[in-house]
Amino acid sequence: MFAAMSLVLLTVAVVYIDRDGYHDNTGSPLSLLDAAYYSVVTLSTTGYGDVAPASPSARLVNVLFITPARVLFLIILVGTTLEVLTEQYRGQFRRERWRNTVKDHYVVCGYGTKGRSAVDALLENGVARDKIVVVERDHRVAQQAVNAGLAVVEGSSSRSAVLAQAHVDRATAIIVAPDADDAAVLTTLTARQLTNGQVRIVTTAREAENAPLLRQSGAHQVVVSSATAGRLLGLATTDPPVIDVVEDLLTPGHGMAFACRSVVRDEVGRSPRTLDEVVIAVVRRGRVVPLVEPETQKLETGDLLVYIRDDRPANNQSAPGSGD
Repeated sequence: MFAAMSLVLLTVAVVYIDRDGYHDNTGSPLSLLDAAYYSVVTLSTTGYGDVAPASPSARLVNVLFITPARVLFLIILVGTTLEVLTEQYRGQFRRERWRNTVKDHYVVCGYGTKGRSAVDALLENGVARDKIVVVERDHRVAQQAVNAGLAVVEGSSSRSAVLAQAHVDRATAIIVAPDADDAAVLTTLTARQLTNGQVRIVTTAREAENAPLLRQSGAHQVVVSSATAGRLLGLATTDPPVIDVVEDLLTPGHGMAFACRSVVRDEVGRSPRTLDEVVIAVVRRGRVVPLVEPETQKLETGDLLVYIRDDRPANNQSAPGSGD
C-alpha cells in the first residue's frame, strides 16, 4: 500500500508540474485535483479521456514515465493480491492437514503469562512443539504463539466450536489458563462436555474460593495462583532460603527440577529412601503419599515416584571423579 500510494503521489507531482501541457475538455486550467484525478484513472487503466496530454513534452512524459508507472502499479496490485491469496491457501492447507493428523496433543487455552509458562514447561519436559495447540481469542497474542512455532486456533475457548477445532477430544490434556476465573469455569465446562471427562483438564484460578467450582465443572486439578503467590511471599519473608530452593526448582535449566517416573520391577518392595534419586513423595492409586507415612516404606507395582533431578546443562554438570 505504501509503495502504491508513493507511486500515485509521484505521478500527481509530475503531471501537476507539466499541467500546462494537458488539455481538459471543460477548457479550464488543470488544477491539483485534476492532476490527481488524471493520475489515478491513468494508473488504474481506466482512462476516461476527459483529461489528455496535448503538448509534446506531456506526451513524452507519458511515454517515458506514466506508462512504466502504470505497469509498475499493476504489478504491485496484482502481486500483492496473489501473495495474500497464496498465503491464505497455504495456511488453510496446513490447518486442514494438521486437523486430519493431530492426536495425543496438549491444548493450552489462553496464551497470556500463565499460558506461555505452561507451554515452556511442556517443552522443557520433552513435549514436541507440534504437539501443542494454543487457543487464544486475541489476534495479537495469537500471532505471538504463531511466531513461537505453535499451532493456534483463534477464538474464545469457552465456545464449543472453537475447542472442537482444536480437537480436544483427541488430546492428552487440556490446560485452561485464561485471565479471569469466570472464563476458566466456562472453558472447563465446555471441555468436559466435549471430552465426556475422558481427557485430563488442568486449570488455574485467581481466587481460592473458585477452586471448588472449577473442580465441580470438571477440572481434574486446580492451581490457585493468588494463594500460591501469597504463600511464596510469606516464605520469602520468614524463611528466605526456602524460597531460594523453590525458585531453583521452578527455574528451568538452573539447578534442580521436579520429575516423576514409574517404579520399575527391580524397585518393587524396596524403600524409596534407598534409591539413587532424591524421592520426595509417592503417588499410589492417584493419591500423593508423603515419605513419612509407613505405607511408603515398601514400593508397589504401579507407584509413581516424585523426585528431584539435576536440571543443569550437561556442560555445567560436574564430571564423574572430579571430586565435586
